[in-house]
Amino acid sequence: MTYKIAVLPGDGVGPEVVAQAVKVLRWAEKATGHRIILTEYDAGGAAIDRSGTYLPEKTLSGCIESDCVLFGSVGGPKWDMLPGGQRPEQAVLKLRKELKLYANLRPARLYPEMAGSSPLRQEIVENGFDLLIVRELTGGIYFGEKGSEQTAEGVRAYDVEQYSEAEIRRIARVAFEAAVGRRGTLTSVDKANVLETSRLFRRIVDCVAEEYPQIAVKHMYVDNAAMQLVRNPGQFDVILTSNLFGDILSDEASVLTGSIGMLPSASMGGSAFGLYEPIHGSAPDIAGQDAANPLGSILSAAMLLRFSLSMDEAAEAVEEAVRQVLALGWRTADMMQPGADRIGTQEMGEQVIRALNKMIRRTVSRP
Repeated sequence: MTYKIAVLPGDGVGPEVVAQAVKVLRWAEKATGHRIILTEYDAGGAAIDRSGTYLPEKTLSGCIESDCVLFGSVGGPKWDMLPGGQRPEQAVLKLRKELKLYANLRPARLYPEMAGSSPLRQEIVENGFDLLIVRELTGGIYFGEKGSEQTAEGVRAYDVEQYSEAEIRRIARVAFEAAVGRRGTLTSVDKANVLETSRLFRRIVDCVAEEYPQIAVKHMYVDNAAMQLVRNPGQFDVILTSNLFGDILSDEASVLTGSIGMLPSASMGGSAFGLYEPIHGSAPDIAGQDAANPLGSILSAAMLLRFSLSMDEAAEAVEEAVRQVLALGWRTADMMQPGADRIGTQEMGEQVIRALNKMIRRTVSRP
């Protein structure tokens, strides 16, 4: 098989971490015998500087013509003075909309080797946790009507939250299908005691639940869910929620794993096409210093291999390699702890490749 992947490094630390994920994809190409064609495109601030727009037509066309997209990060203080509709971050929103990527999968796993880096008490995290946040991605308040106007009391601003039954039903099915392949429990998070959109969200989730009698379902208000993530993250398996709530809860979950730099994500639609990116931002303060954690990008590449290229064994090998590297005590600055060895972005990528090369014969089968 031959696969085409659009690579959008973006801004800040994006190019640095994506370069390490590309190493993993090159390893997978060699290990499996499949051909992977990687083509790089501009997006975000880098695209603004070169072509005057955050998402050039060439970039969008290249993504559409590819099997999937590997994304870095966009934005930074250099472009903060631009109007909201012209900022680098709009590249991500437009890609999600144009590529019809309505489901964001954000796994949050605490590796035992990282327990000492979690801000939670040892008795809470000693057994680790492994949860998946399924976030609706193309609806809600981020895409609703918005604006501002002058009134007698000063400027009035507004952002409209809205969801349709169809939008909720399709993201609910993604979450239920994920729960089928995991531990069989699903928590739907909303604010149904206040918001009309949440009341609709809850009703539709209950309807979809009838199609999955084997899945245990419960509802939870978002404020309680935020608290429960801190008190006992191990109680969660799959969390289903809206765009805004998912954005907030996934960032909270990332901190509990020891570092936001560890978390990957996949944005999917109704097919194997996906956009894969770490959830951390562009971190312009450490860009170019070989200090960023590339594991979120590397684990995003593992998700890419699994969901878009159907290379399950290669994906499992990458995830196991990350675990082995952590077990050996290698850490980037964001996840340092006593007794660990600090290394940079490039060396962390090389350590993962070394671990993969050691296990290649027993873990990955050639076609």
